[in-house]
Amino acid sequence: MSFRRDVISKLIFSWARRVLPSMSDTEREALEAGDVWWDADLFTGNPDWSKLLDTPPATLTADEQAFLDGPVDELCAMLDEWKINWECRDLPPEVWDFIKQKKFFGMIIPTEHGGLGFSPYAHSEVVRKISSRSLVAAVTVMVPNSLGPGELLMRFGTRDQQNKWLPRLADGRDVPCFGLTSPEAGSDAAAMTDTGIICKGMYEGREVLGLRLNWHKRYITLGPVATLLGLAFKAFDPDHLIGTQEDLGISVALIPTDLPGVSIGRRHLPAMQVFQNGPNWGKDVFIPLDYVIGGKERLGQGWKMLMTALAAGRGISLPSLSAAGAAFAARTTGAYARIREQFGIPIGKFEGVEEPLARIAATAYLIDAARRLTCAALNEGHHPAVISGIMKLHATERLRTVIDDAMDIHGGKAVIDGPQNYLGNLYRGVPVSITVEGANILTRNLIIFGQGAIRAHPYLLHEMIARGDTDKARGLDTFDKTFWEHIVHSFRTLSRAWGRSWSGGAFAPAPDDAGAVTGFYRQLSRYSAAFALCADMALLTLGGKLKRKEMLSARFGDILSELYLLSAVLKRWHEEGRQEADLALVEWCMVTGFRTIEQRFADILANLPNRVVAILLKFMIQPLGAQARGPSDKVIHACAQLVLEPSVARDRLTQGLSNVDDDGGPARLEKAFLLVTAAEGVFKRMRGARLRDADAAVRQRVITPAEAEQYKAAQEAVARVIEVDDFAPEALSPQKKPVGVQVVQEQAEVLEPAETRAAG
Repeated sequence: MSFRRDVISKLIFSWARRVLPSMSDTEREALEAGDVWWDADLFTGNPDWSKLLDTPPATLTADEQAFLDGPVDELCAMLDEWKINWECRDLPPEVWDFIKQKKFFGMIIPTEHGGLGFSPYAHSEVVRKISSRSLVAAVTVMVPNSLGPGELLMRFGTRDQQNKWLPRLADGRDVPCFGLTSPEAGSDAAAMTDTGIICKGMYEGREVLGLRLNWHKRYITLGPVATLLGLAFKAFDPDHLIGTQEDLGISVALIPTDLPGVSIGRRHLPAMQVFQNGPNWGKDVFIPLDYVIGGKERLGQGWKMLMTALAAGRGISLPSLSAAGAAFAARTTGAYARIREQFGIPIGKFEGVEEPLARIAATAYLIDAARRLTCAALNEGHHPAVISGIMKLHATERLRTVIDDAMDIHGGKAVIDGPQNYLGNLYRGVPVSITVEGANILTRNLIIFGQGAIRAHPYLLHEMIARGDTDKARGLDTFDKTFWEHIVHSFRTLSRAWGRSWSGGAFAPAPDDAGAVTGFYRQLSRYSAAFALCADMALLTLGGKLKRKEMLSARFGDILSELYLLSAVLKRWHEEGRQEADLALVEWCMVTGFRTIEQRFADILANLPNRVVAILLKFMIQPLGAQARGPSDKVIHACAQLVLEPSVARDRLTQGLSNVDDDGGPARLEKAFLLVTAAEGVFKRMRGARLRDADAAVRQRVITPAEAEQYKAAQEAVARVIEVDDFAPEALSPQKKPVGVQVVQEQAEVLEPAETRAAG
């Protein structure tokens, strides 16, 4: 008899079975999907920085780079977002044809199935560049390469399914969509009422075993034009045709949209973005069992399959779009703030403008750093579910802040809509990214720490599995081993957190050759230890109740997110050759993140229900309260200056964006920016002489005739940028419909189900 196992561990095991959170089937499947990576290192409280820095950076192959420089640039040149949204109300037919011909829908599909076989980073770079030109085109391209039939077929499809459908998806013969969201089931997908009943039916002239499906889905991107619908539903076998179990669980199947009983609804208009999106229905649609992705054996595994696919796609698509939007805002807003003058000086020189301008620039640096790091993990074969959630949430939320700042600096230029307004459509589209692929409120409050605490914690998941083991003896054996390792780990974490906090992180680990950012590494090591300690204490004192303490969970999630994002900033600075010009951006990100981390710790300790534990934790990790102060005025000024002048640093911050040389707003702005900065000396002499007329300045020998021409060219370019669009009254008449709307409405009327028409 082992006294530790059979007495002490047994008592603790009995207690743990009562207090540790239980897992529902959907929670277990979500936890089993994907894997952990750097988030697990952060959860240990003692991250190994060499592991982070030794991770190979995400890079492109020659073929991937050629695609970006060829078909992607060609596509960008074909796109006019104003015409797409306000005239065509869709991508033009020639753009749809080009996307299909060049296999944009097949970027992730392997070459053996006719696709491009691109890496996650290449997928991300393509979406990023297209996003900087057109949100509608970017969404159209990214959805088939994210959560959809292609990803699910590659991971879980049978060989016959892959051979049949992947080539058709790759070359555009089939346009895919995925139906998950229902009117009754949004974030709570398990609440869906869409059903599939196992039964026998006629298919292609013969009786086969299959499913009779009934569903109602909405918000389905590409739904109105899809020819192949991936469908999530609950499968039931009431007549026990395939086994003894009646409720088989969530399943996914492929539904050709021309099957009898499938109805495609009218189009949605998401925040005035005209990418194809709408509802669909199925009424007694019969499919054979081999239409279930993965075949009969995969019935009931749909939720795990979806979560596995989402663990990759959610870390690519919207973070790439957000990175593009932030970099685009940094480049355009910096240029506009440089050429737009008030009171005789560029508005970017005002400190009140410098502050949001610095926030834009540094946030663009951070989002793209995190995007690259996440893609590096995906390129290595990881599918980090928690990190993907962090990326989706924080990339889109920070994009919202960036675009708000950019709109404020542009003022009326960004408010008046028209072909020359390059920010308005991005501003309208931000709420879409906030809402889709897991609403941000849910992700912050329930997912990041709720899953991360279990997935990334070195011991908790093993203890929970032991707690739920139906074989109590086996569960006790596993718990006995894991629990005591957890105890040793907790004491080490307590020691680290206390020592690093009281020393201000002075002796916390950092890479030997970290150079100018050594102190930042040490602070992250300090905060990681404090996070691990507080998380353990919260789990110990609250147990399963922590799931319902959403505000506490959100604060823990914010800390974990900051630790990841700031790690990415340091990784980017290291990979890009430790550019001194970028140090201000790095410092802004780090100290702003530290301020958030310390404030979240303070909020956690102020609200932790067990006040004795809270007081002890405060004594150990925050004896003087939150101390981080955020970026200095000097750092803010340096970050703003980086985007106010042409430089290698500015180009590095905004690289990879579309640079179509047309007469559109961004091209006009870039031309004016280069002319104004090149003529800076001329402008200074003109202001010094209090002259505005170049010819008069020549006569007074303030400038030369050549400089006068340079001045006039710059002034003319500026005037073209700051002008805004106006319209003839009849163009905005309520009776006037933009080109294409009538066609769309007529087509939608034909496709609209009768019951919806009757309901009005």
